Amino acid sequence: MGDKAESEVLMDTSWRVVGSTQDRLRAWWCSCCTLKKRLPILGWLPRYSLGWLQMDLIAGMTVGLTAVPQVLAYAEVAGLPVQYGLYSAFMGCFIYCIFGTSKDVTLGPTAIMSLLCASYIDGDPVYAVLLTFLSGVIQLSMAILQLGFLLDFISFPVIKGFTCAAAITIGFGQVKREDSQHRVLSSLQNILGLQHIPQQFFLQVYYTFHNICQTRVGDLVLGGVSLVLLVLLKLMKEDLRPNEADAPICVRVSRGIVWFFGTARNALVVIAASCVAYACDVSGYEVFTVTGKTSQGLPPFSAPPFTETTWNGTVIPFDEITQDLGSGLVVIPLIGLLESIAIAKAFGSQNDYRIDANQELFAIGLTNIMGSFVSAYPVTGSFGRTAVNSQTGVCTPAGGVVTGVIVLLSLAYLMPLFYYIPKAALAAVIICAVAPMVDCSVIIKLWRVKKLDLLPFLVTFLLSFWEVQYGIVGGIAVSGFMLLYNIARPKLKVSDDDVLVVALDNGLNFPASEYISNVLYTEALLVSPPRSAILDCHHVNNIDYTVVNEIRDLLRQFDLRGVCLVFSGLSIAVLEVLLAAELPGLRHMDSVDAALQSLSGNKAFN
Repeated sequence: MGDKAESEVLMDTSWRVVGSTQDRLRAWWCSCCTLKKRLPILGWLPRYSLGWLQMDLIAGMTVGLTAVPQVLAYAEVAGLPVQYGLYSAFMGCFIYCIFGTSKDVTLGPTAIMSLLCASYIDGDPVYAVLLTFLSGVIQLSMAILQLGFLLDFISFPVIKGFTCAAAITIGFGQVKREDSQHRVLSSLQNILGLQHIPQQFFLQVYYTFHNICQTRVGDLVLGGVSLVLLVLLKLMKEDLRPNEADAPICVRVSRGIVWFFGTARNALVVIAASCVAYACDVSGYEVFTVTGKTSQGLPPFSAPPFTETTWNGTVIPFDEITQDLGSGLVVIPLIGLLESIAIAKAFGSQNDYRIDANQELFAIGLTNIMGSFVSAYPVTGSFGRTAVNSQTGVCTPAGGVVTGVIVLLSLAYLMPLFYYIPKAALAAVIICAVAPMVDCSVIIKLWRVKKLDLLPFLVTFLLSFWEVQYGIVGGIAVSGFMLLYNIARPKLKVSDDDVLVVALDNGLNFPASEYISNVLYTEALLVSPPRSAILDCHHVNNIDYTVVNEIRDLLRQFDLRGVCLVFSGLSIAVLEVLLAAELPGLRHMDSVDAALQSLSGNKAFN
């Protein structure tokens, strides 16, 4: 007996050891999975290969050649000196490589984000950098609190209405230069070069055509030629057929040259225009409006400013700056997240992988926080550069590191050369970048699928020409009203055969309780003689106290008139709530047929 007891103790001890080992292994595995989820780089870095490195180098350099001229132009849209475009373009490349879940997405300045920032920062770099920091804090907080679902309340018609209006606003804005409230611009800075044009879109249109005779011919010609070249190079690349294995070497080389010129068209056009401007300047002719002197070198790494000292020594405190930024502290973070996640999902679906939305929130929030330490303005995912990244065959987010290095090299060594970049060439780059965003076909699609969805689209589209933030808020409000109306006025299928049968085609929520109660009251109790009713609830999955209270009153009204209200198809969760409420006279059946049989057997209905 002693030996048997001792063996049982040993077996029990061994099982405990095995169990504790399994628990430790399970905890270790969960920790590793959590770490890989928070640091996606750990998922692909151990499998990194030489082939991936080659493709990432090509993609990174290609995106870098596309990014540098674009971000210079987008800084113009934001109303900031052009170097701020480069300040904003490299931090996201390094951070997203570690924390991002999409191999294709590139973070940096975009046309839409630049336009939104322009309406809040008024050309003030201090406001821009502080807005970047606060936007990042808000975005990071949303990621930690798992609030990414809030973006689901911005509907597709609102997004398309906003992007179409923003594209038109940005594109039209390149035919003139708007004034700033803090400075008077003395030179023309885009295609037509008209001065003293108001910022409001409708006034822009009026004064642009009113002052058309003041157009500078040099900027107009250079801008027009740049536009034509950009369009031709884009069309050449789109019509390019893929290389065939048995094609002659000269054919493959020619296609490679055309592909390179088409992909790097922004950089090539800007370089060519800068050479022309430099030649004219050396010859003593001031034909074009150029970028002018820019700050040279890398931006200092320092904490974002929380106050600002004006030229006369007045200190603007933090709370006053946040009041001036106003709704921008909501609009900028939300639109930045929406744009980036939409792009990541689109390319993830295209290339057969999935993204983690909350991890994307974390990556872009951290990018904006760290970007504020290098004088960046708010960034988000860029559709155009992401498309270039994907089409070039990038394999991992490491391609962004190459892009970031190119931007840093441009800041360190090429800033003096940016002096000669013509404003008209940058304007042409912007116009070509935003032109595809004007999607007229969406109107036809909305009309065919659901005409009512045109309402939030048009509200967003038209109000965005007044103020971009008004367009977004207006579109969301209209979409929200339509959603609430559908909840408050659910579709009812009413059958009338001695007994009234009302079938709900969706859930039963408190906004709809009064409406459904009125239908039952009117159709069953106000008729002569009153009749019983069946409420088919097989689509109802939840119920609240407001609905329960309305049902209590309905049951009382039916009982006073000597008829019955029977529920059918109740789910277990809903039935438990109704039973817990102890409603007098509550009757329920599994199906409508069972309810009809029950009522037909009741003498009260003979």
